Amino acid sequence: MLGKKNNVTLENSNLKVGTIVGEGAIFQGNLVVKDTVRVDGEVKGDINTEAVLIIGSKGRVDGNVEADTIFAGGLIKGDIHAKTKTEISSTGKIFGDITTKVIVIDENAVFQGRCEMGQKLPENGTDTRTGREAARETGRESRGERKEEEK
Repeated sequence: MLGKKNNVTLENSNLKVGTIVGEGAIFQGNLVVKDTVRVDGEVKGDINTEAVLIIGSKGRVDGNVEADTIFAGGLIKGDIHAKTKTEISSTGKIFGDITTKVIVIDENAVFQGRCEMGQKLPENGTDTRTGREAARETGRESRGERKEEEK
């Protein structure tokens, strides 16, 4: 382990789920709630929550989703907007674009689309250093070292 992680995952969280679309249920229309949502059935429409969105392994969403944190174990056909984190488990299938701060994609997960993580390009619009040069400089910076010409 490279560092101590304090990230919330679905396994170590004590989430209080306020809205559940159970297995076998089909919800048609847009779902807008403030609390945590869990989908084990099917939602045909958009989902918007201020909290956590959990799509179970048998869950399916045909629409765009927006939440603080999204755990995708099922199928989402639509765009994802997560303020904090998006996690796609090994059973998850995403067909759409993702906008998030942090993304975790497990092995065997499916993601077909674009991902934007809110990172900005340097002011000149491009980093002209080669990958190897950038990696060396990043390593030196993390160890608190300076370039030879700066000494």
